[in-house]
Amino acid sequence: MGIQESGRHTLGNDDEPRRREEKGQVLTSRNVSSLVIDTLCDQAGGQNVSVACFYFDFAAQKEQSPANTMGALLKQVVGGLEEIPVEISQAYQKQKKALGGRGPRLSDIVRMLQTTTSKERTFICIDALDECVPEHRVKLLDSLSQILQESPGTRIFVTGRPHIGPEIGRRLGGRVTSLSIRPKGGDIVTYLHSKLEEDTTPDAMDSRLEADILKKIPEDISEMYAEATALGKLP
Repeated sequence: MGIQESGRHTLGNDDEPRRREEKGQVLTSRNVSSLVIDTLCDQAGGQNVSVACFYFDFAAQKEQSPANTMGALLKQVVGGLEEIPVEISQAYQKQKKALGGRGPRLSDIVRMLQTTTSKERTFICIDALDECVPEHRVKLLDSLSQILQESPGTRIFVTGRPHIGPEIGRRLGGRVTSLSIRPKGGDIVTYLHSKLEEDTTPDAMDSRLEADILKKIPEDISEMYAEATALGKLP
């Protein structure tokens, strides 16, 4: 099972994802990717299941093209297989001979992912899709839609802000369930306390600064999460 450490720390309740309704093939939410990936990995132990994930970084938008994104997912899925499918091995050998060794095109990567995901249960987690360049996002969602069409056992989990919700619904053919997620204030404060206790420069902190941190950050995060929406489901 190929796993890449990408995704942010979750401030929400560990039990929340288990209470969601099961509808459609796709789930999107906000900042729960780390928890989802950990849960999937724990539950997939010993089973024929593959988990792959990708985190979109605003500072690296130019480098995170649809081909690079799908290629990273493919590498994780293939890396977890006991044996690389012949079709994929042949495709890479063919590309190595073309123009001095060019990388596979997006269409080639999609076909290879269709091959691997059709052979075993696959979960694809994509964090912060709203940070993806709009024109790249269109191609990425279309590629994911092609994978779902050929691999009914595949499930996709995407996090992002609500403005990309309608776009996801259109591109994935209505196989999307929406769910709003917002962290509890007490969970945020508990997390902040734990991080402050791990501070390697405790002398730089005084009671006034600590009080400001415990007041300001939960307020800002609550406002940000109130605007976030989840779309989809995990089986």
